[in-house]
Amino acid sequence: MDFRVVFPKIRVRSTTTVKLQLLARHAEHVEARTNRIWRRIEPFFRQLFRLRTRLATVGVALVAVWLFVHVVFGANGMVVYRSKRAEYQRLEKEIDQLKNENEDGSRQVNQLKTDPRRIEREAREQFHYARPGELIYVAPEAPAAAPPKNRSVAK
Repeated sequence: MDFRVVFPKIRVRSTTTVKLQLLARHAEHVEARTNRIWRRIEPFFRQLFRLRTRLATVGVALVAVWLFVHVVFGANGMVVYRSKRAEYQRLEKEIDQLKNENEDGSRQVNQLKTDPRRIEREAREQFHYARPGELIYVAPEAPAAAPPKNRSVAK
């Protein structure tokens, strides 16, 4: 059996002065690289600075156009609002019409329950009832139209 204890490697961290010396040694290279990059992109930034008012105007115009399109054609825009409003008005008319039909039906039911003349009229029309001594004349039903002998009419 092996009872040895193994410790991980201990790393010595550099002191602050060593870090500063390393930074000072590489500072010239970093500064030169930064200057080269800046020389490449500086004309672009100067052009942007000169065009800043135009770019801002274009940006505001794009936002305004987007807002207009969203307000007119969006999910809750004016187009949808008008179609919903027209549908609402159509449904209101339909509701009024159905209420009138319902009232007429209720009036007819009430008359059939209470008005003896209405009850008699319905009985005579639907069931062909008659009072004693009355004669009822019933016209024969019209014969059904014969189907055509050839198919030329059905086309």
